[in-house]
Amino acid sequence: MVTHTILLIAGVICLVAALVLVLWPRWIAAVPAFLGLLLMHLSYAIDVKTLTFIFWGAATLITVGLFYLSPKGEPDGNHASNLYVGITAMAGGMLGIMLEPRVMVLGVILGAAMGQLAYSRTPAGKWMLNPSIMFWRYFAAKCLPAIVAVSIVCIAIMGVVID
Repeated sequence: MVTHTILLIAGVICLVAALVLVLWPRWIAAVPAFLGLLLMHLSYAIDVKTLTFIFWGAATLITVGLFYLSPKGEPDGNHASNLYVGITAMAGGMLGIMLEPRVMVLGVILGAAMGQLAYSRTPAGKWMLNPSIMFWRYFAAKCLPAIVAVSIVCIAIMGVVID
């Protein structure tokens, strides 16, 4: 019983760390999110199917590749877009969970896209003209890792709330 509690607490810490890394990127947020999902599954707090682990594990590996292939930061050295993308992705995920858990990932994707669109309308985001190839490159480089991390956290939240 003590081991399950320790795994549960470690899993929650990893999930919170992933959300912090979405907003304040210093490392790949999807890695602690996936680790947190795994630890919560091992603690028997949630039940995650094997196919879900395979899919989100592959998505985590893709975000690791994107992290190492993408340029660091923005052209002006600003990191404000992470707040726009991260907060709106989290809000989209929570809204998706409340409306229909099956559309949670769609809520995260739409939230991140709306956050990037809102950021592109600010003076700091004018370099990212919509619709342009730069907008979609930035979406792949910055929004996809946030989408993966927030979706994994939302899956863990759904596992705790729904079960």
